[in-house]
Amino acid sequence: MNDLPALRPLVILGPTASGKTRLAVQIARKFRGEIISVDSRQVYRDMDIGTGKDLAEYEQIPYHLINIVEAGTAYNLAEFQRDFREKFTEINARQNRAVLCGGTGLYLESILKNHQFTTIPNDFELRSQLENLSDEELRTRFSKLNSAYHAVADLSTRKRTLRAIEIAEYLQHHPLETRPELELNPLVIGLNPPLEIRRNRITKRLRERLEQGMIEEVQGLLNRGIPAERLVYYGLEYKFITEYLEGKWTYELLFERLNVAIHQYAKRQMTFFRKMERDGLVIHWLEGSADENEKAARQLIKENGE
Repeated sequence: MNDLPALRPLVILGPTASGKTRLAVQIARKFRGEIISVDSRQVYRDMDIGTGKDLAEYEQIPYHLINIVEAGTAYNLAEFQRDFREKFTEINARQNRAVLCGGTGLYLESILKNHQFTTIPNDFELRSQLENLSDEELRTRFSKLNSAYHAVADLSTRKRTLRAIEIAEYLQHHPLETRPELELNPLVIGLNPPLEIRRNRITKRLRERLEQGMIEEVQGLLNRGIPAERLVYYGLEYKFITEYLEGKWTYELLFERLNVAIHQYAKRQMTFFRKMERDGLVIHWLEGSADENEKAARQLIKENGE
């Protein structure tokens, strides 16, 4: 049995088109790393261009949680947590460093905060009973319940408040078996290029991916019998291109609407990361060129005892 201490994991996060994969590969190469993708859509096989897998960038660096389930199926947060724990443990056993890379904030937060509540099932009967209550009445109802979920509950939207009540009600009758916490203590590095640069990158990358066959990729998935509503569920590129193939958009409108949607998504990603900071996560933000960010990241790692 190997009793050497585990290497401190690294996290590379940031909005879409910020250069996360490139930096993660550079860091993994330098610091004996294996990359764990933290992306809710890259888990699906044959959804390559639309999810921006860019697998050629990885070269010889091992990567995990990419291409692990069939396109058209559902993959949820609880499954990600399970798969992450398995891969993280394996990497530690090899005495390599886990490098978490991705922009799905909810997935990342669930790992860093060791969320225990994602496996609790939906209660649609309860939701129907609650739907006529006002937002204030929902918050009051939640406050009267007593559960372990109160310490981490997010009541910032009506949807999240409904889910919080659902979880708290479930815990009244079904005590949750807790998992041992993963002791991560990661060094978190965030990429946040200047807004104009990010905007230009997003638009340029969208043009390139359309030219590389992104529409044909979606058509191929439809031809395989994957329902259109399932592809729409995956969002962004798959939603808009499916609607384009159904005749809802012209090509010009497809590009315009999808481009705007991706910009809005990047903004939501940054909002989520800032919320994680307000909740206590220390993120070391880098805003330079790719080469400058690599140099700064390597220095940060060294300064933090690595």
